[in-house]
Amino acid sequence: MKKQAIIIGGTTGMGKATVELLLKEGIEVIVTGRKEENLKVVQKELSALGSIKAVGFDLLDVSQVNDFIKTLSDIAPNVKYLLNAAGYFNPKPFLEHTVQDYDIYHDFNRSFFLITQEVVKIMKENGGGSIVNIGSMWAKQAIKATPSSAYSMAKAGLHSLTQHLAMELAQYNIRVNAVSPAVVVTPIYGTFMDKDKIEENLKGFNDFHPIGRVGRPEDVARTIRFLMLDDSSWVTGAIWDIDGGVMAGRN
Repeated sequence: MKKQAIIIGGTTGMGKATVELLLKEGIEVIVTGRKEENLKVVQKELSALGSIKAVGFDLLDVSQVNDFIKTLSDIAPNVKYLLNAAGYFNPKPFLEHTVQDYDIYHDFNRSFFLITQEVVKIMKENGGGSIVNIGSMWAKQAIKATPSSAYSMAKAGLHSLTQHLAMELAQYNIRVNAVSPAVVVTPIYGTFMDKDKIEENLKGFNDFHPIGRVGRPEDVARTIRFLMLDDSSWVTGAIWDIDGGVMAGRN
């Protein structure tokens, strides 16, 4: 039976770059996203590489998440890999955060938790699997220029979940790891800047990274692929800094 991967939030950025790499490995990929147009684009662009199925639902809508969970055993009976990649980022000073701002970040985590729980049940029956969460450097290091208290709190929770699940699920041959990127050129910055100017605007962060440049989606995706597949079979509970050296030190 062909191995399957589920990419939660795989229509753009790091999720999409991971979809491409996994398809090239001969893995059947189920991609989820909120925007129908993005799902159509990723399916059209990547279908030549392998078997890809697109499923649309909103991670912030409890009923839609529950409906997706109910379908998992049917659409992904052979799932071996899961990536929780969806995200939202809108820096805002702590005193300006609203309840709605807070809820967006933590509703993502709730959905990741519940979806992962159902996927693990299938993985357990299949003899094991591998899960990767996309965390964030902001969960480890506060950056005054981009105040992100609620975002960072949610990402730190995802880091912690990674470690707890690694301990609990090892007995089922399920590995759980996370990546912790710094500034990566993805559409996530479109919440507070012109989408056509994201790449140009982020050049200002090049020198923030000791390696001298911001990241590209494929920089992170290559590490995600490694953590998912068997080459990293002795790695679990790790939160890898894929950050151009930011956590080592900054210029």
